[in-house]
Amino acid sequence: MEVLQYIAITVAVFVSMEAVTWLTHKYIMHGFGWYFHEDHHQLGYPHVFEKNDFFFIIFAIPSILFFYFGSVDGINWRFFIGLGILFYGMAYFLVHDVLIHRRFKWFDKTNNWYFRGLRKAHKMHHKHLDKEDGECFGMLFVPLKYFKEQLKLEN
Repeated sequence: MEVLQYIAITVAVFVSMEAVTWLTHKYIMHGFGWYFHEDHHQLGYPHVFEKNDFFFIIFAIPSILFFYFGSVDGINWRFFIGLGILFYGMAYFLVHDVLIHRRFKWFDKTNNWYFRGLRKAHKMHHKHLDKEDGECFGMLFVPLKYFKEQLKLEN
């Protein structure tokens, strides 16, 4: 039974991280944290790293702390909160940096309707080069209209 609880905690945290990401993206990255996020909205940013990558560190800190406090006296529920955050961070990296922005050319031939929908939603987000008037702040769950457009293209 304990194993199922730990799996449920990990999955619940993973799913919840989308809401945390949406809120952070809309109100922090496009708010008082714009200094770190602004270069991400520049066209043709020439460097390997962006100031925006600072947010990976910010999200890694709670994960590391949950891993630590969840394993000091044996594995407990805190460890699996850290694991859910880590898994979301990995998914975010693969979707955002690899599939959408193609900062790494690992899956260049991916042509799945779901990933095309995510790319389209993110493209709509990046049509705004400043911090105001943004849209589509989520990463893995975006408005259905972007997926419907891609499914229509397949048929």
